Amino acid sequence: MELPRARRQPEPPVRVRALRRRARRHRLRGSGVGRLSEDRRGTGVGAVGGAGALGRAARLRDTLVFGAVALVWLALDTLTKGYFNGSFAVGEVAGGPFLGLVRFRLVHNTGAAWGMFGDSTFLLGVVSIVVCLVLVAYLFFLSPRPGMLEVVGVALVVAGGLGNAFDRFTLGYVVDFIEPVFIDFPVFNVADIGVTCGFVLFVAGMILAYRRADREAAALAEGSGEPQAPGDGGGEGPGER
Repeated sequence: MELPRARRQPEPPVRVRALRRRARRHRLRGSGVGRLSEDRRGTGVGAVGGAGALGRAARLRDTLVFGAVALVWLALDTLTKGYFNGSFAVGEVAGGPFLGLVRFRLVHNTGAAWGMFGDSTFLLGVVSIVVCLVLVAYLFFLSPRPGMLEVVGVALVVAGGLGNAFDRFTLGYVVDFIEPVFIDFPVFNVADIGVTCGFVLFVAGMILAYRRADREAAALAEGSGEPQAPGDGGGEGPGER
């Protein structure tokens, strides 16, 4: 005669609920929602409201940093151009060489940065304005979470682009005064330095942002698997209904 199989005693309901709550907290913590849920307990702010507040704070920080960097660089560019253009004749060497690297020599450039595309002053000014607007739109409206390198990079590019565009529209040329002496290289200015360095920072920031997004996606995929609590999944045990 076959003996009846002993039925497994179910766990107390309190224990089951505790295990389920623990598994749920673990899952939320892995997906990045747990922190907002914990904040909501103390502040009474929902997850959506908390995320919105953090987003607004980040946008405000980015706007302040962008404005400060752009204004400082644009002011430096304007002051240096005004000094050299008002104090020296075209082609006159104003000083140097310094450390055998650069000297100051005033040049009126009708082309683009580094002396390229000569005699295209007005068109290059329009292109500079368009590029600046596109970068600002990307940074503040299209990029979901720009990094600080991107913010500073775009600020430098915009400051340099606006500085040279202002020269083109008001003077008909760009004031250049920094001339390398150790290599054969076109004369440039502070705005050109901002455009070049800003572009490098912007590209580096985008690369780091993509890598960060990949790491976060991998962590999210790894932490999204719900852990199985004992007696709470994986099918029914023997003799259970």
